[in-house]
Amino acid sequence: MNINEYYHLQAEKTTLESLLKQIPEVNVIDRIGLETRKKEVEDLIASVSAPTREPIRASLTFRGKPTVGSHGIFAEFGAKAINAFADAVAAIGASQASSLGTRGAIPNREEFQLLITGTALGSFGFELEEAPKDAMLFPKESLIESAIEQTKRIMKASLGTDDDLTEAISEADPRAVETLRSFFKTIADHEAVCALDFKGDVFRFADVGQVRRSEGRLSKDNIHEDDKIFNGYFLGVLPNHRNFEFKVIGTEEVILGKVGADIEDANQINQIVGKQAQIKVHTKQVGTGRVRYELSHYSENSD
Repeated sequence: MNINEYYHLQAEKTTLESLLKQIPEVNVIDRIGLETRKKEVEDLIASVSAPTREPIRASLTFRGKPTVGSHGIFAEFGAKAINAFADAVAAIGASQASSLGTRGAIPNREEFQLLITGTALGSFGFELEEAPKDAMLFPKESLIESAIEQTKRIMKASLGTDDDLTEAISEADPRAVETLRSFFKTIADHEAVCALDFKGDVFRFADVGQVRRSEGRLSKDNIHEDDKIFNGYFLGVLPNHRNFEFKVIGTEEVILGKVGADIEDANQINQIVGKQAQIKVHTKQVGTGRVRYELSHYSENSD
């Protein structure tokens, strides 16, 4: 049973109860058909689990040339902007679980579908809601929630320091970052700004100049990524937080970073602490910010 069928049954049960209240108890013949159907509906509802939580909601509003106060928004811009935002949320959400690749469909795109459920007042915009899944009611954990949370985090960091932005995008796939940059470009090209209200916390751009700067800071020219190999030895690993320290031979440099998802058991690294090793790391740096390291491979042999 999907969520629509569940709510349809709930509505039918309410209607049947209302009709039965209008028919006296002594009119047994008139009531019997409605009571039979009410029992069938109640049995169907009881056979599935009730929704365990409310759907995730957010509102995205716009100001600027494409809007007419709180009255309306130009349809062409509204469609482009909301599509670009939905793509960014889906890509950022999907990249939290797997690599997106450089092209093709976003993996598990259906897990990050958003519904437009209304218009947001104040500035003009849209009320957004997590789309229900066909096969089940809302599960206990929401992928949309973490996707929107991370999207908002990157939006905020795009107005912060290089270190802030490096940290915010450190685990995001380059293609996901590019989709958010495209959203910024869409609204800046139309001389608009946006505000994202999620879980009571509102992020907003003050003017189009801020949007343009954020767009530029997420460009490939400003985000430097590379794969590097170092020889040295591990100083230690925190397996739960998946943080490592590695001292490079021949220098006093100590690399601090995260153990990547390709290494399943981070605690195994502690068995070679102090021994010579070779590591492969993926580096990421925004502008002149601090370099972030992600460990993708290690071995005891330095050759």
